[in-house]
Parts: sequence; structure tokens; C-alpha cells
Amino acid sequence: MSYGIRHIAGILQGHFLQFRGDDGIEHLLLDSRRLIFPDTSLFFSLRGPRRTGGLFMEELYKRGVRNFVVEEGVSGELQAASGELRATSGERGAASYKLQAASDEVGVGSDEVGVGSDEVGVRSDEVGAGGGSDKVDFSGANIIVVKDTLAALQQLTAFHRQQFTLPVIGITGSNGKTTVKEWLNQLLEDAYQIVRSPKSYNSQIGVPLSVWQLNDSHELAIFEAGISRRGEMQRLEKIICPTIGVFTNIGGAHSEGFASSAEKAGEKLQLFNDADILVYCNDQPETVAAVHKWVQGGASARPFAWGKGEDVAVRVEQMEKKAGWTSVTGRYLGQELLLHIPFTDDASVENVLHCVCVMLILGRGGEDINLRLQQLTPIAMRLELKGGINHCSIINDSYSADLTSLSIALDFLSQQRQHPKRTVILSDFLESGLDEKTLYTTIARALSLKKVDRLVGIGERISAFAPAMVEVFRGAASFYPSVEAFRKDVHQLHFRDETILLKGARVFAFEEIDRLLSEQIHQTVLEINLNAMTNNLGQYRHRLPPTTRLMAMVKAFSYGSGSFEIANRLQRDGVDYLGVAYADEGVILRKSGIHMPIMVMNTENSSFDLLVEYNLEPVIFSFNLLNAFDKWLKKEGVLTFPVHVELETGMNRLGFSTDGVNDMDGLLRALKGANFKIQSVFSHLAASEEAQQDDYTHLQAGIFRAAVARLQEALPYSFLRHIANSAAIIRHPDLQLDMVRLGIGLYGVDSADSHQLELQDVSTLKSTIAQIKRLKEGETVGYNRRGIAGKDTVIATVRIGYADGYPRSLGNGVGKMWVKGRLAPVIGSVCMDMTMIDISGMGDVHEGDEVVVFGKELSVNQLAHWAQTIPYEILTGVSQRVKRVYFEE
Repeated sequence: MSYGIRHIAGILQGHFLQFRGDDGIEHLLLDSRRLIFPDTSLFFSLRGPRRTGGLFMEELYKRGVRNFVVEEGVSGELQAASGELRATSGERGAASYKLQAASDEVGVGSDEVGVGSDEVGVRSDEVGAGGGSDKVDFSGANIIVVKDTLAALQQLTAFHRQQFTLPVIGITGSNGKTTVKEWLNQLLEDAYQIVRSPKSYNSQIGVPLSVWQLNDSHELAIFEAGISRRGEMQRLEKIICPTIGVFTNIGGAHSEGFASSAEKAGEKLQLFNDADILVYCNDQPETVAAVHKWVQGGASARPFAWGKGEDVAVRVEQMEKKAGWTSVTGRYLGQELLLHIPFTDDASVENVLHCVCVMLILGRGGEDINLRLQQLTPIAMRLELKGGINHCSIINDSYSADLTSLSIALDFLSQQRQHPKRTVILSDFLESGLDEKTLYTTIARALSLKKVDRLVGIGERISAFAPAMVEVFRGAASFYPSVEAFRKDVHQLHFRDETILLKGARVFAFEEIDRLLSEQIHQTVLEINLNAMTNNLGQYRHRLPPTTRLMAMVKAFSYGSGSFEIANRLQRDGVDYLGVAYADEGVILRKSGIHMPIMVMNTENSSFDLLVEYNLEPVIFSFNLLNAFDKWLKKEGVLTFPVHVELETGMNRLGFSTDGVNDMDGLLRALKGANFKIQSVFSHLAASEEAQQDDYTHLQAGIFRAAVARLQEALPYSFLRHIANSAAIIRHPDLQLDMVRLGIGLYGVDSADSHQLELQDVSTLKSTIAQIKRLKEGETVGYNRRGIAGKDTVIATVRIGYADGYPRSLGNGVGKMWVKGRLAPVIGSVCMDMTMIDISGMGDVHEGDEVVVFGKELSVNQLAHWAQTIPYEILTGVSQRVKRVYFEE
């Protein structure tokens, strides 16, 4: 659906700073990285917490975007190369404005994923719009000025929603929103043309983008909404306007913005103020109390409760868990209702019963519902990145196929720089609402604009457009009617040294392709949550002044989490520097497409050539190293090469001594004639996380400040100063200076133990049960018979050992693993490749079941405490033979 830009200006009650023509708008753009269709996109310049400037609009204008919405008086004047922009004759005149550049730095709601989360910036030297670059002439742009760009975005999409009279299902609650939405889509997709929120787009930004997808072909809409503070839901209600409401539950998530869970529930229920009917569970006292209070407050929606009580629409009389499924017997409208739910965990059963109620409201019968329930599959709500065959990388996003999620997946693909070639394996798109020629032409264009090198199409519909797509990809396109046909031909496609995106509709079961192309490694896996890393970065960033830069430490294989995969994310998230231990680590990053500044902390004479060849900035910590590197630079004719100087202030590890005047005088003399330029001067704090050591920390800081002052006085140029690590950022904010070095905090470990941060676990180490055995009292377990069954015992052998990084010190009951919601102690010694755990009395545990070694359920801090070590050692000790899987929710 298209709107003219004049029409949009009227809807927004804005005025034109500049008008050049009534362009048609089909796409809303908030993030410059997500640009696919520049000529029909409208960019909203949303406010961010830190950076300002014209970077993103300038970049987008260069890439063909001609329609913008900006705020009044954001920061002075907007200058174009041809002079000040002026409103065209016939349009309202306005003063000039400087463009807000933080549109990609939007602080999104806590439920939002994938829309510029927390503070994603683009460095000026990455987009060519920094100081010294040519000014962009915006004379060819339409620029609408409004008071508040976020409010304008919401106002436009609320207007768009009012153009449709279809049933709209709105979903909110603390848990299960996305699962309920996706399962409703699975259950109803054969009966309706459905539009739904992509992924977890449910915040103040995600909801408008979701609703904007509505077009005339849709027969049913399913949108979720999440809030994190007061007043947000009223705005979302105007955009979604649900006719059917689903209130999943009340939990602890996002409570920090509310005085109580009751207040949180009341705020969430505002989504359904004008709905016709509300589905909720009557067995949850907090939910029932909130709904009753909401109804008494004048809500007009008809309650549609389910549960074990009497006064409910759907009464649950009996629930029995069996092998792999749950039988539910109940009554609806006086008739027996027998359900066979293909899940046994309580959360899934609850989510399914919400869905069943919606289906009953829509008039589906019990037999039809049961038939459709058997087709439900677990929801994979994330993009996964992992190793593949022949040095490939695999991105698996095969749970849905629609244009919005394709855009998200292509953005993730474009971030990966580790391979020179990009391939997309794509199934038919079944629910776009577009005619197929328009659909596949749009897809081909999107792939081409994202610089995809090769396309593999799977399905009869996409294959029908093979000739046109082959032309777009200059012959680098192959088509197969089914996954089976692809499987038979896979070895002829020669996948090697490329990044491969799998994007398929659920019915195509791309899991088989994933298995074919993924690297086969044993079943112990380290999962890395990239969204959690971005969250943790934001937690620290928000505590820094705008002028303080941030170096992210990715040494030691990014604390065990990976190499280029982590660096790619941090580069995308706009950190200023990366820090590695050795030059070889930096070389790997450069070869994988990392182009931001990299500091090498442990400089070796043998690596001088690599440092210069790959533009890696070495740390100089001794006179021997300084003289050797300077001599090498002079011999090679290299001038003003960037270096970092390390000072010794009390760690007593590496660094130039600051004890006496002679030491500093010698350093100053050596620096004056050197062939390098100092980028920064820094030191290490020995005990910044310990309150009892604060006097020593202050002593170190004083020594550092005095030494830096001498260096700055002697040098004719300025440099960066940094001494604060993760703990000091929080505990000693006065030491944030020009830059900070963030290490273990990125990975979810609060080394300051400050309780000020809402850090998320980044890494989850998990394995599977290889075998279950039953032992009699007195039988022994493992090497040297260290484990003894004191009674009849059930043990499980888990596929992880000390060769994988599970410490031997956790043997014999010291360590525990998380199995089916409970802790199971280690029994016997930890073996090289296997560890045995005691699962006596745990009931429903089977061979092949998942075991969590550390993660959200069992923190790495706890594991380190049991092992009498520190989280650093546990994280960095995870073996390279353990498969790393990276995912973005």
C-alpha cells in the first residue's frame, strides 16, 4: 500500500522543510543498515541517547533515499552543499535545522529485538561522513518536520491501521507472547491470509513496523505488544486496535518500570480497552485480580477465561502428561472438549490453551482444532550462525518466509565479512499477499541490493520465475522443486568458503538442508546470544559520557566466545576499538572483514611486519620494544604509525616504569624522535572490583594522571587516556577518562558485583545425555572408582569432559549440571570426554535430553565458585572442539 508524501505530511500534522515532489511511500525505515528500497522508503530520524550529527541521513541520501522525517530544533542548522535548505514555494517556510543522526541509536523497548537495539551507531569513518568529508546536497529530498519523530511514526501507522476492518488479535503478557503468536499463525495459516509481527517486534518501534505490513489481501492480523514502563501501552493500543485480546500471564520480566506487578498488569491490559473479547487463564490469581480490576474500571471487552474453575468459558477438567504429549479433557459451551497437545512442559501447554481459546472464538470445532494441534512445532525464534562444511558459515533462519523477516535475515548476512561470497537458499514464499511476479521480482531486487552472489531456490513457485532470477544473478542461480531434489544434487553445487543463509517456510523443513551443510561436531555446544551481548554493551555505554570512547576486549578468542563472529557484532554495534592479546588474533579479524581500529596488547618483535601489513596498533611497554619497533619502522620507511603506550602504575606486569623522574625523562626522549604516533596512553588497575582495595586504586590513578600529564606536556599532539576496566566503569566513574576497556562485562559477568547492571548471560554451554544406567547400592562410577552409589542410583553419562573445558575439580559431587529444571550432581571423576551425573528421582529424563553446563539456569559464576576459580578461566577454557553457535533473537 502506497501513500503520497504530501498525504503523509498531513497525517503527521508536520510541515515541509523542503518539498521536491509527491513521492509514493511504501516502506518505513529506521535503521540505515536495513535499507533495501531507497526510492519508496521514508526515513524517520529517531532520537538516540548519545551521538548526534548528520551521518545517517547523509549516508542514506547517498544511497538513494529521498524522503525524511526530522524533529524541530534538534540541534541548530541543517546545511547543504548549496546552502541553507528552504521550503519550496507553496509550502510552509521553516528555519534550517541540523539533522539528528541518532536514528540508528534508538533505545528500543526491552521486548524489542533487531531494530537497532539499544544504541547501535555507525562511526563517521565507516560511512564517509565524518569531518572533512564533502557536504551532501539535500536539494533533491523531501524533508518533513514534526515535533516528535517517534510519535509521528506511531501516528502514521495508527492511521494505516484504521484503513482495515479485519479481525486483529493482540497479544501481551510477561511470557509466551511470541510463541502464542507464532502458534496461532501455524494453526490458522491454512484458513486465513495472515499478517503478523515479525520475530519479537513488539515495542514502541516494533509495533508500528508490524502494523505497517497490513494490506488489502490480509484476512487476519496477529500482533504482540510489550512494554517496560508506564504510559507505553496506550500508544500501542491506538496502533494495534485489537478486536480479540490474549493476555498470556504476569511474570517478573520488565518489572523495574512499575511499582508492582499489579500496576504492570493494569498497564498491559490497556491494550484491550476497545477489544471485543479477552482470553486469559483463570488459574493465575494475579492475572484474575488484574482482569477483574480492569473490568470494574469500565473495560467493555467480554472476558473469555480458561482454567479449572467453574466460572470460565473453557473448563479444564483433567490434564494428563504422557510420553511426549499432554491429554486435556474439558468442556466448552456444555460440550466435551478433548485435546491432544504435542508438548509436556507447563509453559507450552499454557500457550497452546491460549491458542485453542482463540480458535474456538473464531468458530473452529474441536476435531479441527485437534487435527491442527498435531502440526504444531517448537518455535525457533532466532537466527543461528554456525560453522559449515568446506569452511563455510551457515545462517539458519528457516522457521518463516516473508519479506520482513527476509530483510532482517539479509541484514544479518551482510554483517558477516568472514567469507568473500554470499549465498541464499530460499523456499517459496507462501503468504506475502502479493501477486507472484511482484513478489519474486521484489525478492530478486532485495537479494541483489544486499550483494548476494548466488541464489538457490527451492519450491515450484520460485522455480517458475527461474529465468528472470537467473538473469539477475547472471547465471549464478539454481532451482529445485523440493528439498529432496536439492539433497540429491548438493555435491554438485560446490559450497566452499562462503556464508550461506537458509531462509525457508516452515512446511519446507529446511532442517534437512541445515544438517547437510552444517559442520558435524559432537553434541556439546556453546551457544552465544548476540542480542545479550548488545544489551550488556548498552548497560555500560549508558554509564559513560558521550565523549568517552569504548574499547571492547576480544582477546583469548573473545573470552572463549569466538573470534570474528563477536567482532562483527561489536563493529556493527559501533564500539570504537577492539583489543586483542596477540597480532595473530588481529590478523584473523582483518581477514574476516573487521576494519575498525584494533589494539594488540602483547607486542612481539616477530610480528612487526604483520602489524603494519594489517594496520594493527601495537602496545609499546618497554624500551627494548620501543627501540626495536622504531628501528624497524625507519628501515621500512613507515611514518607516524599508530601505537599505544602502557605505563606501570602498580599491576607490576607490563609497562614503562613511572617510579622516578629518570624513567619518565628517558621515555620522553625516546618518543620525540620515533617514527610512530601515540594513539593512547594507558595502564591497568590491579583491584578495581574490590572495595577494600580502593585506596590502592586511587593511588594507581594518581600515579597515572601525573605521568600522563608529563607526556601530554611534552608531546605536540593529544592522545587518549584510559585506565578503567569493566569493574572500574561502574565502581570508579571518575576514571572513565577518554576511553574505557570493557572485557568480562560484555559477556554477562558483573565483575564489580555492583547490582546496578541488568546484564544478560551471553554464553550457554550445553551437551546431551549419551546413556542412562541404573546402579545398585555399592557399585562404583568412573576412573579409580571414586564415585560410589550409596543407594540404588540412576546416572546419566553426559557428552562433556575436561578436554572440552569442564574442570576435573568439579568431579565427585562438587559440580552440578542442570537437567529438566533440576540440578544433578556429578558422580565420580570427570573423564576426558564424558562426565557422569546422578539423576536419581528426576523422573522424565531420557537419553538424548539436553543438559546445561552453564547459562541462564546455572550461572558461570556459580560454576567457577564450585571449581574454586574465576569466571574468566571457565569461559576461556571451553575447548575449540566445542561447536560455537551464534544466534540473534
